Amino acid sequence: MSENPQVTLSGFGDESANQKTAVQQFAAFAALGLQYYSLRFIDAGEGIKNVMKLSKGEIQTIRHLEDEYGLNVASIGSPIGKVKLLDVEDGTSNAYVPFKKYLDKDVKKACEMAHAFETKLIRGFSFYHPRGTDPHTHLPQVVDQLGQIAETCLRSDLTYGVELEANLVGQTGEILAEIHRQVNNPALLLIFDAGNLTCQGFGATEVLEQFRMMKPALGWMHIKDYRHPEPAKRQTHIDEEALKHFVPVESGDSGHETILKELRSMLPKLDEKLRRRGIPGVFLDLEPHLKAGGQYGGFSGPDGMGVALRSLCKVLDYVSIEYHLRDFDDIRAARGF
Repeated sequence: MSENPQVTLSGFGDESANQKTAVQQFAAFAALGLQYYSLRFIDAGEGIKNVMKLSKGEIQTIRHLEDEYGLNVASIGSPIGKVKLLDVEDGTSNAYVPFKKYLDKDVKKACEMAHAFETKLIRGFSFYHPRGTDPHTHLPQVVDQLGQIAETCLRSDLTYGVELEANLVGQTGEILAEIHRQVNNPALLLIFDAGNLTCQGFGATEVLEQFRMMKPALGWMHIKDYRHPEPAKRQTHIDEEALKHFVPVESGDSGHETILKELRSMLPKLDEKLRRRGIPGVFLDLEPHLKAGGQYGGFSGPDGMGVALRSLCKVLDYVSIEYHLRDFDDIRAARGF
């Protein structure tokens, strides 16, 4: 038996399906050998919906199909935290919701969805600050609001993962690390996403520095990469709908090989930490955006997800991190042997 540390591979199901139907998503993931998926947008018979808007009937349909295709939910891909901090006009189309209403309705709904799909993880964000302002100046409000979200999740025995993403307050590893330090709640962890740094103009050395800042608070990782067609320049605000140069991890500017080497050294302790919170391991969640990206989702297609997965596996093999894809023993077990 290998002594190398292991991760659990998953991905956003909606990235793999041309029409985002549950059957398309699950068939693609089963064929790829994946046993976990993150649930974001899905058509369970009543049209394409975000997970937050699923009816009880749709939840039941999805759960039955998960059993049929041998899948479990890694995380709820919620949009929590992708609203404005302040009710001001800043030239963006982002919505504003009073926080108390948001906490009582949307955050509790995300917790309900996590319990319905038997996952401990909710993916979320760190709120939009007014465009053109310094995100650091908004830390007190973000810390207060994320602290209340984390406490809600803690009481529900869930974990809220804050994704690093452009244009939000938590747009860098440095800021997210400070948010985590100030919130100081075990139910709040951070999600590293190298592609979301590289598309802002960070170079590979800078991306690695941002990862190192996030390591003490890391919960899991999203796997995507970006390659600039021209020399990159640091941008404080990007047009998320215009981003179109996402690539597999072997081909990008983020330096995933070095990042994953560093992850390898911390995997045993991180795995133990997560399992104490009821989480089945360290997830690497594919969100490759190989055919399209955007503010609220992306698309790779079944072929693109296959390309992204094989690229990730090559890098994991190179840095000696173990993973499991379905094999014949899994087929035999599904048949009752």
